[in-house]
Amino acid sequence: MIEQEEQQAQPGERLQKMLAQAGLGSRRAMEEWISAGRVTLNGEVATLGMRVIEGDVVRVDKRIVHFKAQGSSLPRVLLYHKQEGEIVSRDDPEKRASVFDKLPKLRGMKWIAIGRLDFNTSGLLIFTTSGDLANRLMHPRFEVEREYAVRLQGTMTEEQMRQMVNEGITLEDGPIKFEKLLDEGGEGYNHWYRLMLKEGRNRVVRRTFEVLGLPVSRLMRVRFGIVNLPPRLKRGMLAELGAGEVAAILDWVGMEAQPVMEKVAEQPGRAKAVKVADEIGDAAHKTGKKGSKPVVVPPVKIDRSRSRGHALKPKRAPSA
Repeated sequence: MIEQEEQQAQPGERLQKMLAQAGLGSRRAMEEWISAGRVTLNGEVATLGMRVIEGDVVRVDKRIVHFKAQGSSLPRVLLYHKQEGEIVSRDDPEKRASVFDKLPKLRGMKWIAIGRLDFNTSGLLIFTTSGDLANRLMHPRFEVEREYAVRLQGTMTEEQMRQMVNEGITLEDGPIKFEKLLDEGGEGYNHWYRLMLKEGRNRVVRRTFEVLGLPVSRLMRVRFGIVNLPPRLKRGMLAELGAGEVAAILDWVGMEAQPVMEKVAEQPGRAKAVKVADEIGDAAHKTGKKGSKPVVVPPVKIDRSRSRGHALKPKRAPSA
């Protein structure tokens, strides 16, 4: 008890926490970096338990990491409407288009993708500068919901739908069970479904339907946690969330929201963040957390009038 009180009385923040908040990775990953000797504090090799105050010089692999005073700003959060044909990686031997190529440049920090979408999957991607926030949204123990709209080449039987929700489907890397599966209808050979799960395994949705012999012809993520894909966010567009939206996300994951002392200027070619004020949907009810509010308006709605091409049509945003 005395040791805990002495630690709390020390000035500054723990080094691994500050590195995670700078967007370099999760707190656990930062602890591993420190233990491996990759981090220095004021010219000395850092050790776990060291604390950082304003003015300290921190280097990771000889790269200086810049910290802001605690409480000076919230982490930055971007929403991106990913298109098919883009990868969620900074390094690709095939030199394909990367979602990171479109993000605004940062100094002393980096953008962290919250969850991935494969090359042929479109929809909502979230980026943040906070390693802690990214970890809380992605780590399996938090069971954050992901919702998708999927178009199949064929129609599921009632027994298949019941199995996916109740018993689950066995994959090579373990069983998978969907939290919700809704039939959205369709025309001809193509059929739409909306599903929700709490896992982020690689290609898990596509692989599940492959086991059932139902190829996926289109897959789109429309919600991640309490964040919905804004209908006004067209393909290939970015939107940076405002202080209110970011604070709502931090509150939802159990992180303290610090007061904002500065405003980030908009960048050309980037959509404005969708205001949360009078555009509250039902995502909080879907997540099962009382008192939570979704950050953006409800997700896109399936347009059954078209069976080819861009078969997802966003709802019109409510007037102010």
